[in-house]
Amino acid sequence: MDNRWVSTDSIREHFSQAMSAMYQQEVPQYGTLLRLVAEVNQQVLEQDPQLAQRLTQADELERISVERHGAIRVGTAAELNMLRQLFAIMGMYPVGYYDLSQASVPVHSTAFRPIDDRALRRNPFRLFTSLLRLELIDDLALRQQASEILAARDIFTPGCRQLVALHQQQGGFTSPQAQAFVSEALETFRWHQQTTVDRATWQALSQQHRLIADVVCFPGCHINHLTPRTLDIDRVQALMPQHGITPKAIIEGPPQRKVAILLRQTSFKALDEPVRFRDGQQGTHSARFGEIEQRGVALTHQGRALYDRLLTLAGSGSDNQQHQQHLAAVFAEFPDDEATLRQQQLAWFEYRRTAKGADHTITPASDIERLIADGLIAAEPIIYEDFLPVSAAGIFQSNLGSENQPRAQGHASREQFEQALGATVYDEIELYAQRERASRQRCGLL
Repeated sequence: MDNRWVSTDSIREHFSQAMSAMYQQEVPQYGTLLRLVAEVNQQVLEQDPQLAQRLTQADELERISVERHGAIRVGTAAELNMLRQLFAIMGMYPVGYYDLSQASVPVHSTAFRPIDDRALRRNPFRLFTSLLRLELIDDLALRQQASEILAARDIFTPGCRQLVALHQQQGGFTSPQAQAFVSEALETFRWHQQTTVDRATWQALSQQHRLIADVVCFPGCHINHLTPRTLDIDRVQALMPQHGITPKAIIEGPPQRKVAILLRQTSFKALDEPVRFRDGQQGTHSARFGEIEQRGVALTHQGRALYDRLLTLAGSGSDNQQHQQHLAAVFAEFPDDEATLRQQQLAWFEYRRTAKGADHTITPASDIERLIADGLIAAEPIIYEDFLPVSAAGIFQSNLGSENQPRAQGHASREQFEQALGATVYDEIELYAQRERASRQRCGLL
């Protein structure tokens, strides 16, 4: 890389810090949530020195405090395409395709995130990005009106567009250019109290689905939540009311386990924020909230199939304690120790030689389990960096109100989404498989 250019990791880090600072100003309760999560994480590490040591050895400890994901929603293919170009400057690429329309949320989505080990360890910030599916508005006149409203706006500043073009021309940014880029890009995600529509249009779109009004009626794609990572989501959920925060009813995802898998999520309820309509009338909008995540090991295709089957079997509930107990009972079928997860190829692991095994002869014919038992190789679970469509839909619905469902459900259209994006999305499971294969090669196992 040209020495004049600032690294994509640095730009992403600067952007995620600026985004967090802006969101804490806009949604002060998010700052309270961050402090609560930091306290709980510190308590967990003090009570479990072995976990602290393991996180340190796996180079995970440093990123616990900086790890956040955000979520945004856009209305047009052109907006999504431009976001892809903007995020590429930060080393964030589209990973995974998520169809939320089957859960009555009229969007399909991807997650822009870093994809290589080094970048993930430096700063794993990701943005879950949803594209509105206007074809799910069954009122043709209203669908046309929404399309015209979206076509009339530009969610990017002229300065942002110029800097994206400059980066593509130069192949990088100098430090002053990178700072200017972060400042201009941030404006796309800023909250605006002033809508682009009158109250009647707002109400018509809201009646179709409140998410449609959220996407269509503002001048930008405001960040609708940010998410710190916790080491004990159950403790945070229990403590939220003591800090003046109302949590959603249940924690989404798998149950609490000895070996955490995939992703567990909860959030606080969306805030009522004042808005002004174009006709001068006042109103309120509730779509923005704070979320918490607890991440576990990434699952193979086989592991994911087992997870999906058990989750469907478990269903959902309205009382968190009862729901978690029921989940735990159903998930008793899912192995809960690393050795079994590894041996049954249900989860992905990263292999590394220990100090003891540094000079040991290891070949593809070596017995991995024997090497691990003898302390010559360590197998670390690969952390899941992606999302779960059922959980995402659950979070969305709890903050949009269950009374507002679209009247039509769509079918998954990855091809349509990728056409809008202007690129193919990465397969997340293949990325984990590549990481495991590369680690095996480094050890001499392949």
